[in-house]
Amino acid sequence: MSATKPGSSVERRFVTTPLGRIHVATAGTGFPVLLLHQTPRSWDEYRDVLPLLGCDFRAIAMDTLGFGDSDSPAGEPSIELWAEGAFAVLDALEAPRAAVVGHHTGAAIAVEMAASAPARVSALVLSACPFVDAARRAKHHGMRVIDDVETRTDGSHLTELWARRQPFYPADDTDLLQRFMIDALRAGEMAAEGHRVVNRYRMEDRLGSIQCPTLVIAPTGDPHVHPVAPKVAGAIEGSILRELSGGMVPLPDQMPEAFAGMVRDFIAAQVAKT
Repeated sequence: MSATKPGSSVERRFVTTPLGRIHVATAGTGFPVLLLHQTPRSWDEYRDVLPLLGCDFRAIAMDTLGFGDSDSPAGEPSIELWAEGAFAVLDALEAPRAAVVGHHTGAAIAVEMAASAPARVSALVLSACPFVDAARRAKHHGMRVIDDVETRTDGSHLTELWARRQPFYPADDTDLLQRFMIDALRAGEMAAEGHRVVNRYRMEDRLGSIQCPTLVIAPTGDPHVHPVAPKVAGAIEGSILRELSGGMVPLPDQMPEAFAGMVRDFIAAQVAKT
């Protein structure tokens, strides 16, 4: 079971943005590193990573709009809107430029941030990044997504959700699934909708626009994204592709030390060049 390791202390607070109040957790000082979570998680996905990165950087983990403790956005959610929310957090924290780290949905948001505002993203880490092109959009259109379960009065939908997620989590670590369940319940309808948002994103139009140094992390035990990691990396000029052996869907909280180390080494090397 994962546990917080020695590192920089974590502070939590809300920041007010034009899109609503957004919850953030921060650790450390120095160059800003923004951490973006997968659907339907929250900053808690980086609970163990945050203090480790805080030893070297100003690590910032936020709850994406509509998840965790952040406000729900007005209008239809989109990757573009969530990227706008992430930039609003950086504005509120007076961080005009940052390294951005995203996992699953967070990686899609990170792609949009780097493509839409290259002057603001100094380095990019895409962990377990989906590859969303026309073929994926067509394949997933109208399909049931993994966290789409119908609420039932006897609570059996909770068992169903647990069972649908369990194959993608370490068999001996119920703590990770419990943390997932807490976030999924808090997200409500967004637990399923967040996946549909990713499947609507025109990522193929954006990957080629990324200009900053980019690390693509491919967890070998994640069947959703490991096969497409070479496509993601190949579409970004000069990117580096690294596999993380044994990593599964909950990579940041499953293997926090290995994840933080890979992120730290890459970003530190980029910051040293500036």
